[in-house]
Amino acid sequence: MGLFRKYVNQTRKPTGFLGKMMLLGMNGGHAKLADWGFSHFSAMHVEKAADLGCGGGRNVGILLKKYPRAHVTGVDYSALSVEKSRKHNQKSIREGRCEILQGDVSDLSLPEESYDLATAFETIYFWPGLETCFAQAAKILKQGGVFLICNESDGVDAVGKKFEEIIDGMHCYTVEEITAALHSAGFAQVQSDRHPSKPWITVTARKA
Repeated sequence: MGLFRKYVNQTRKPTGFLGKMMLLGMNGGHAKLADWGFSHFSAMHVEKAADLGCGGGRNVGILLKKYPRAHVTGVDYSALSVEKSRKHNQKSIREGRCEILQGDVSDLSLPEESYDLATAFETIYFWPGLETCFAQAAKILKQGGVFLICNESDGVDAVGKKFEEIIDGMHCYTVEEITAALHSAGFAQVQSDRHPSKPWITVTARKA
C-alpha cells in the first residue's frame, strides 16, 4: 500500500504517526464544511448534546460555544482521536461541561433518552450499518430530539467515489439512502439540503 493510501486510510480510525498527522488536518480541513452544516440549526433549547465520531474535537467545541449552557459529549472509536479531542476541549472538560469518550456508535453506552441533539460530521461513511447506528442515535435522544448528519460527499460525486475505492470500509451514501435508514431507525421529519456549488449534504431528522 502506497504512502498516500496509508495516510487517507487513517480517516477511518487514526492510529500512530500517520493518524496524528491526519488529526492535525481534520479540524481545519473540515472547518468550512462543518460551519456550513452548523448553519442549518434552527434555534433550539439544548441541555445535552452528543457529537458522534468527534475526530479532533473542533465540532464539540463549536457545540459548546453555540449552546453555552449545554453539556457536550464527544464519542470516537479511535483512542488517538479521543486524546486529540480531549486536548482541544480541555478547558470545558475541567469546567465539567464536556466529556470525550471512546466508544462504538453501533453500541453506544450513553444514557438513553437524555440528549436534545446529536451530530455526525464526516463520519457515517465508516459506520457499521446505518440502520443499526442510527437506531443507537435515536436511543440516546429525547423524544423530539434532533439528529444532524453532514457529509462532504453526496454519494455520487467523482471525488467521493474515488476515495471510496482507496479507503477501506468507506461508503458514500446518497441522501435517499440516509433518509431511508433514518426512517427505519425511528426518525421522522427528515429534511435535507445540498450545497449550491459543492457535493456537500446535510440531513436532519427528529426522533418521533
